[in-house]
Amino acid sequence: MTPSISRIGVLTAGGDCPGLNAVIRAVTKTAMFQHNLEVYGIEDGFLGLVENRMRPLSREDVSNILTRGGTILGSSNKCNPQRYAVGEEEDGKPIFEDMTNLCLRHLKRRGIEALIVIGGDGSMSGAANFVRRGVNCIGVPKTIDNDLVGTDVTFGFATARYIATEALDRIHTTAASHHRAMVVEVMGRNAGWIALESGVASGADILLLPEIPFDIDKVCDVVKERSRYGKAFTIIAISEGAKPIGGEQVVHHVDPTSPDPIRLGGVGERVARQIEEKTGIDSRCTVLGHVQRGGTPVPEDRVLATLFGYHALELLANGAQNRLVVMQGRTIADTEITRAENKQRTIAPDHLLIAAARAVGTSFGD
Repeated sequence: MTPSISRIGVLTAGGDCPGLNAVIRAVTKTAMFQHNLEVYGIEDGFLGLVENRMRPLSREDVSNILTRGGTILGSSNKCNPQRYAVGEEEDGKPIFEDMTNLCLRHLKRRGIEALIVIGGDGSMSGAANFVRRGVNCIGVPKTIDNDLVGTDVTFGFATARYIATEALDRIHTTAASHHRAMVVEVMGRNAGWIALESGVASGADILLLPEIPFDIDKVCDVVKERSRYGKAFTIIAISEGAKPIGGEQVVHHVDPTSPDPIRLGGVGERVARQIEEKTGIDSRCTVLGHVQRGGTPVPEDRVLATLFGYHALELLANGAQNRLVVMQGRTIADTEITRAENKQRTIAPDHLLIAAARAVGTSFGD
């Protein structure tokens, strides 16, 4: 371990995700058992830095949390220290201030010399702000959307994919019983990984992804053709960021105080309504929403989170500065943390799984 480092901080920022506690456990136990480091848990992500809410983590704090969903430290997807809402103007518009210097003072007073930042692209953008101010940050890639640049996979994705697949499997039986077109809307923002992989795994008939704009008339043609040839139902997996050709994404609401103000949602209901209007076939929409982010992480995510947390501490032990832990192929590696700043890893239209899905008759509405 670099001699000057004796105390580190760990935080979980952005939306919650299965496997967060597994990383906290791996980071804390590796720091204690292997490197004699003190670990402070920063509560509610970057908000804890602004409000100086940090606490030392003990062995007891991180025992028996491997299988628990959520995060024992709490999280926040609204706090950007560079643009922190401190009030409102008379017209209701938020007033923002840069709280970076305040956060730096809080870190100095606590004696925290490096940060483990567990999060997605927004969180890595927040970490990059501190990197530019001289704080050593090691990033751990978290998001169910699987859209972080630099890594082939993020922990949390496997659990979300499993939940979405199980939901699509269950939808099959009710769709067949009522001869309906069933639309299942999943999360993913601008990346369609959840919809693609859960859709292929469940044998969905139509997959609508942000990366491939769809033609609603072609979607309806598939539904009608299936009905004409004796297939009494159609299963459609749609990502919340999917949009029609020449159209826009459906925005559920805008939160001006959040670093990521656009909240997508509602495209599934719109597509279901259009299918029913155009085909006369009874159609329904199910929105999985936050159920994809909750509950016990699957074993794959527990293992990956443990590997990521361990590697983050080993990077610090070897004097690494400002790295992002990644999975490349089947190998744990690392890259510059700023590489993931304000970027998203989306699906290439010629992706092998898209080609395989098309080969077995799956439609992408294009």
